[in-house]
Amino acid sequence: MKKQNAGDGPVIIKKYANRRLYNTETSSYITLEHLAAMTREGRDFKVVDAKSEEDITHNILTQIIMEEEARGQTMLPVNFLRQLIAMYGDSMQAMVPGYLEASMDSFRRNHEQFKSAVEGAFANSPFAEIAKRNMAMFEAATQAFKPGAAAGGAKATESAPASKDAEIAALKAELTRLHEKIEKLGD
Repeated sequence: MKKQNAGDGPVIIKKYANRRLYNTETSSYITLEHLAAMTREGRDFKVVDAKSEEDITHNILTQIIMEEEARGQTMLPVNFLRQLIAMYGDSMQAMVPGYLEASMDSFRRNHEQFKSAVEGAFANSPFAEIAKRNMAMFEAATQAFKPGAAAGGAKATESAPASKDAEIAALKAELTRLHEKIEKLGD
């Protein structure tokens, strides 16, 4: 995730008393949405209080998560949040950040390996176009199960083939083959 696109170090963002954020790299005021986009792009940044020079990056990142969750982009289940809150003050509290970071790194690596395996499995075969289409449908299906994605579902069905039963059977077969391939890669 530490993919830096420009500059030698992290971009310095200053937060002023009026709650405005100033990007010192672009010499412009930005929003939390800009910082979220920078994070998704892998840009490293550090947010400092303009007056005290205190590093407040953690607070700002937490604020971005809160805004995403408030918009309906929920990723953190209520039970997880309760367990996380319960860990504050616990003797294991110091271990939680490292554990969560390692778990997220592992999740990201597995996601990338799965994606690479699917792409590599069909790269030079006659099934490459079918695999790309199936992958696009799979991604559309996963998007349909996210909260607030009802509007995107209609668009996905417009381009779907006439025989949904055949398509579902093909997708199930494809998922079975991919699962077997992933198991082989894990051995």
